Amino acid sequence: MNEKVATTKDKVIDALAKIRPSLQADGGDVELIDVANGTVKVRLTGACGHCPMSTMTLKMGIEGILKQRIPEVKEVVAVNE
Repeated sequence: MNEKVATTKDKVIDALAKIRPSLQADGGDVELIDVANGTVKVRLTGACGHCPMSTMTLKMGIEGILKQRIPEVKEVVAVNE
């Protein structure tokens, strides 16, 4: 039995892959920067990077979905590095 246990980062990558088509349909995208201690850092790009609704997309959309699917995720924050 050589079953790989998915890490939190693996789970986040998988969940973002499911979210990404909706963002891309509106001309945007999301890039994973880091996952540490329950905090997921992402960068919104394309149309999402400068959209006035980006905070809502981040908190109500991306964070809500990640927290629902991955209990160890406590918050999602946007970085602009």
